Amino acid sequence: MLKAFSNCFKIPDLRKKILFTLVIILAYRVGCHIPTPGVNGSILAEFFRRINESSGGGTIFGMMNMFSGGALQKMTVFSLGIMPYISSSIIMQLLTAVIPALEKLSKEGQAGYQKINQYTRYGTLGLAIVQSYFIALWLESPQAFQGLQVVNDPGWAFRFTTVLTLASGTVLLMWLGEQIQEKGIGQGISLIIAAGILSRAPDAIRTLFVLLSPKTASMRQIQPLTLLLMIAFLVGVIFSITLITQGQRRIPVQYARRIVGRKVYGGQSTYIPLKVDTAGIIAIIFAQSILLFPATLASFIPHQGLQTVASFFMRGHAAYYFLYGLLIIFFCYFYTAIVFNPVDVAENMKKHGGFIPGVRPGVPTADFLDFVMTRITLAGAFFMCVIAVMPDAIMAAFKVPYLVASFFGGTGILIIVGVMLDTVKQIESQLLMRHYDGFMKTGHLRGRR
Repeated sequence: MLKAFSNCFKIPDLRKKILFTLVIILAYRVGCHIPTPGVNGSILAEFFRRINESSGGGTIFGMMNMFSGGALQKMTVFSLGIMPYISSSIIMQLLTAVIPALEKLSKEGQAGYQKINQYTRYGTLGLAIVQSYFIALWLESPQAFQGLQVVNDPGWAFRFTTVLTLASGTVLLMWLGEQIQEKGIGQGISLIIAAGILSRAPDAIRTLFVLLSPKTASMRQIQPLTLLLMIAFLVGVIFSITLITQGQRRIPVQYARRIVGRKVYGGQSTYIPLKVDTAGIIAIIFAQSILLFPATLASFIPHQGLQTVASFFMRGHAAYYFLYGLLIIFFCYFYTAIVFNPVDVAENMKKHGGFIPGVRPGVPTADFLDFVMTRITLAGAFFMCVIAVMPDAIMAAFKVPYLVASFFGGTGILIIVGVMLDTVKQIESQLLMRHYDGFMKTGHLRGRR
């Protein structure tokens, strides 16, 4: 494997792509430290510190802060992160499944893809403007910060500046991700998100060593044996995520042989790879957003009834984990039904003379694919439930803060493992194309898509 990494820099084109990607990520991290004009950063940092202590990071702001790489907590130009682009992409996928015009456009090849991608960009800009405007109103409200004045000079000038700064930062991040996609290596947007999550790793490691550092063993909050157990547990989590991420059910497909003139067409065998985990982190993000919204709203509106309702959606309550699991399972099936249509797959196979051995073409093939997909999605959905509640289990078992526990499960570790698999797969493809050995002696890596 080390030889494969050294070979990456022996190929001029691959070396150029890797260095270009690293420069873009460095530019992103620099932008995460450029503050938004007119905001008192010290008061805002104190507010986020209190929220994290009271809720363990379990608010919608905590999730947004994770995806922005800590930029929201500092209110920098990249505070919105790439979340508006992710939301716009998901909305476009949903609309493509329900609007015939967009569905027809998606089947027009590269031209249709570029048109839908352009609509996604417009949607990203619109969502960024709306979100940044409400963030500006939130920053101007002293009641939201326990009477503290976060904005030095509130008014329309501040709102316009904030909207312009934050929306421009999101558009710039979207452009940087597309530049990685075109000129670099790896999935651009996913790499930026993973870089933001990994930027929190030094703070997590520092916190872990602080808990381990007291001189007397009785004062230590974490014992050395517990630390070794946590490391072994982390390795097991990464291994299991890799297995589920790359897990497939391969449905064999046989194409009938056709004779046209003197030539013979078809007759080959292939397979349809049905993924165990089609939805991935999308299901967890949807479920988190719905569950965390009441608790986040209650933190700003001091209403007794709202506080009572929000208490059932807080971490530590049985109702929270029950609803969390149900929502994850629901969104796993919901998203899978959107991106995978067994009827279309069966019709395309029938048009090209393909069939599944032992299954009649047409409606029986669609029913068979739906039958198989329903059952393998259930296994993937249950695994997503386990990974989603893993940080809470780590916090309860090892008595560590949420910052440390978040690297043992949840959306963060799923994104990091998935992005690393995609990036290493692309690098390996470049090596094999130029007659170099890959990272593995037997077999090849597969990405998430």
